Amino acid sequence: MANEQKPGTPSKRPAKKPDNIRPMPKARQNGSSPKGERFRQHGGGQEGRQGKAQPSPGMRQGGGLTGAGGRQPERGYPPKREERQVQAPNRKMRARRFYDYCLLFLIIFLTLFGLVMIYSSSSYSAQLRYGDPGYFMKRQGYLALGGIVIMLVVSKINYHFFARFAILAYVLSYVLMLMVMFTPLGIAANGKKRWLKLGPVQFQPTELVKVALILLLAVVITQMGAQINRVKALYWIAAITLPIAGLVTKNNLSSGIIIVGIAFVMSFVACKLNWPFLLCTAAAGVVIAFAGPIATVLEKIGLMQPYQLMRIHVWLNPEAYRQEGGYQVLQGLYAIGSGGLMGKGLGESIQKLGFVPEAQNDMVFSIICEELGIFGAVGIIFIFLFMVYRLMLIASNAPDLFGALLVVGVMGHIAIQVILNIAVVTNTIPNTGITLPFISYGGTSVVFLLVEMGMVLSVSNQIKLQK
Repeated sequence: MANEQKPGTPSKRPAKKPDNIRPMPKARQNGSSPKGERFRQHGGGQEGRQGKAQPSPGMRQGGGLTGAGGRQPERGYPPKREERQVQAPNRKMRARRFYDYCLLFLIIFLTLFGLVMIYSSSSYSAQLRYGDPGYFMKRQGYLALGGIVIMLVVSKINYHFFARFAILAYVLSYVLMLMVMFTPLGIAANGKKRWLKLGPVQFQPTELVKVALILLLAVVITQMGAQINRVKALYWIAAITLPIAGLVTKNNLSSGIIIVGIAFVMSFVACKLNWPFLLCTAAAGVVIAFAGPIATVLEKIGLMQPYQLMRIHVWLNPEAYRQEGGYQVLQGLYAIGSGGLMGKGLGESIQKLGFVPEAQNDMVFSIICEELGIFGAVGIIFIFLFMVYRLMLIASNAPDLFGALLVVGVMGHIAIQVILNIAVVTNTIPNTGITLPFISYGGTSVVFLLVEMGMVLSVSNQIKLQK
């Protein structure tokens, strides 16, 4: 017949292209491996004159190989990792968790920068007093290293675990503050009784108060829920904050201001009411505007110490008290002014040579300005601003309200302390003896700051990334 085709002769009509899903080769059906073998194509007329298919390293011609479940791989066999996940849709994918390594880098950088500035600002006085120019830097370095280890451990613990110890930490802070004030274990230095000595350990309990208050307020506000939007709830928060703040303010005005500021920031973020906070802000402005007369009245009735009243007088007119409290303020201003735009160079400060008392403590920012200039000072300010931004980012993405409030409390603590320290050095506010976070010398301060940052990193570690 005309339409019949002799066997062995190629067809004049082109072979029909096979479908995407093709039967599995016999070698695979028998359980043998396709590696090293040649398979016949299942399209007809594609064997060629030699009757065998030509293997290729990638896709075979005609699409003879098929993947598991009949799916044809795009680039050879076996299928890619992504393809295997598509083929098994019922397999549960493990949720990835976020960890803010950027914040961790900022913390370590500021801590190391603080060690450099402590050595630069204290090497002269340490050599004269202890015969070792690195005395203060070494002590700070050991405590900072221990604090970083504690921070990393705390960051891997679920932050909800710390809520169990909120009340205990708050009560313990009361006990320690009373021990400082009324027992021989309280240590006085420079007329201020702030330290507590328990055996070989000497620390400032005020740093524990800040951590305990952040924990307790986060727990209380979370339990209040929507009730926080009522004025009565703000009274409860004031009742928790003001008594312990009063004990701290007795010998440490700066820490008392920070404690009240922490409660203010956490309440402001959680509460929808605005007028109580605006009223408090206006009252603070009035107090600053009439600080002299108000401080005199408070000193007469016993609510303010004589040295605190002297600091306010020095702030209002430092030139009149240049041989008393105004000496440190004026020398700090001289250091800032002599630094210029780019500074004198690291280690080249003149004011640290006995002119600025305890330059490694509260006045370290003035030495930064003198050695690194306005450029270095502004750079440090921007680093702190970036840290606050990272804290805000973690708080806004926290898994729950408790975690968000923990981060907000730490953010308020660091922001207020940075602002107060720079304001004191520039004589914008009275000298309150406050340190610059992570940079100023102070073992207790840096250890508890690192503990707080560990809790922040713990909150970040509980943030689940999108699948």
